[in-house]
Amino acid sequence: MIMANTLGLVLLVPLIFTPIAYLVGKSTGKNTGWLAALPLLVTLYLLSTVAGQVRSDGVYTEAYNWVPDLGITFNLSLDGLSIWMALTINLLCLGISIYSVPYMEHRLHEWEHETGEKLGNEAYGTYYGLYLMYAVGMLGTVMATNTVQFYLFYELMLVPSWALINNYGYGERERIGMMYFLWTHVGAVIMLAGLLTSYWVTGSFEISALAGVVGHPSAGIIAFAILIGFFTKMAVFGIHIWLPYAHGEAPTPISALLSPAMIGIGSYAAIRLVAVPMAPVFANFSLVFTIWALLTMVYGGLMALAQDDIKRFLAYSSVSQMGYIFLGLASAAAYGEAGAIFHYVSHGFGKCILFCTAGVLIANTGTRSIKKMGGLADKMPITATLCILGFFAIGGVPPTVGFMSKFMIFAGVFDTAIGNTQQLLVAVVAIIMTALTIGYSMWTFRRVFFGPVAEGMEDVKEADIRYLIPMIGFAIISIILGVYPKLVTDFLVPFFLG
Repeated sequence: MIMANTLGLVLLVPLIFTPIAYLVGKSTGKNTGWLAALPLLVTLYLLSTVAGQVRSDGVYTEAYNWVPDLGITFNLSLDGLSIWMALTINLLCLGISIYSVPYMEHRLHEWEHETGEKLGNEAYGTYYGLYLMYAVGMLGTVMATNTVQFYLFYELMLVPSWALINNYGYGERERIGMMYFLWTHVGAVIMLAGLLTSYWVTGSFEISALAGVVGHPSAGIIAFAILIGFFTKMAVFGIHIWLPYAHGEAPTPISALLSPAMIGIGSYAAIRLVAVPMAPVFANFSLVFTIWALLTMVYGGLMALAQDDIKRFLAYSSVSQMGYIFLGLASAAAYGEAGAIFHYVSHGFGKCILFCTAGVLIANTGTRSIKKMGGLADKMPITATLCILGFFAIGGVPPTVGFMSKFMIFAGVFDTAIGNTQQLLVAVVAIIMTALTIGYSMWTFRRVFFGPVAEGMEDVKEADIRYLIPMIGFAIISIILGVYPKLVTDFLVPFFLG
């Protein structure tokens, strides 16, 4: 049964807990992560009740007064396109809040060792307060129904994530945090210019009104301006520069949300604001975007092969995986676009496992260098098993969820490419290049977990159970959705084909 104002509560509950987490964190310290998990458990329950309504009716919407004199509403809505986006974000945020409990304890001890500065419990409170704000930004973005509301939540994702990198990251965290902020903010401003221009054309801020742009002489420019903001967030080839730095130096739990959750929201937004309402305009870019997606896939994969730092390796892997999602978008076909969102789900759980694995390895071995690791499977068997499942999920290997998501992407790509020799050639090359994902995944897995035990790794032990609990949860979800993909496709396919 759905409660009154359920979607409003999905945003309000973690928002209320933001100052509570900050204040309580000053006394509870490292255990604040358990408190931060409570509102996310509540929102998960609320979203699960909405999912049943969406499955039966196709959409669930709540209306709130905001600025009626300007025609600006504050409606919240979930449908077949967005429900699994919200569920994935919620599940990842919930699991990572638990993972953050041992991680932040380790990180602050590491900070004291590096700088000689002892940070008190306030550091925990600030971290979890920002963390919950970050979750609110992501959830609000996928539930927004008008462009003003969408932009506000879209930028709300940026501010707390920047502060988390700036305050708790590694290396030149302040410079890298600013690079991340500027790249993604400039992309968002270009997007805003496109959205404001669309208002000038349609006279409405509603996302549903964007269909009115079709047929206008500036329709192509408006669509491309909006898409640039999303492509910057997705870090597609050429505007990906910020991602390896931000993901590599961010605190590991934030890397685990930046890559699987936040950058994929760009793909959702591209479908919601352009590919669906402006379908004829978007279809005109299909060939160009398909080539661009292929470049992103190949470049990200090759750069991943060249990395020794395990977090930068995963960052470039994320660039490559965004190429697959971009490929599904570029197909401008129902199955391709549905596959892109499905791959957001599979990439979310798979890459989150992998970034969590990287955090465990860094904490337990004391190094980020892949070549300095080796022979860890006997010492960390559970971590090794979870790692291979994460690689299977992003590589599209059964029985994980990635198999069906990539199948749907390529079904859409070939549906569009039939009869177009150039696009068909690109599609064939793209499907061959999936071998690159399996190649860099298995090669890295072998180097880290097999072979002789590397020097200095003799005393390495299995990960703390608090690290393993969320990772095991993500792996179980990945397998369940792989074996029974109808849990996702029953929402996505009717949206695109209905």
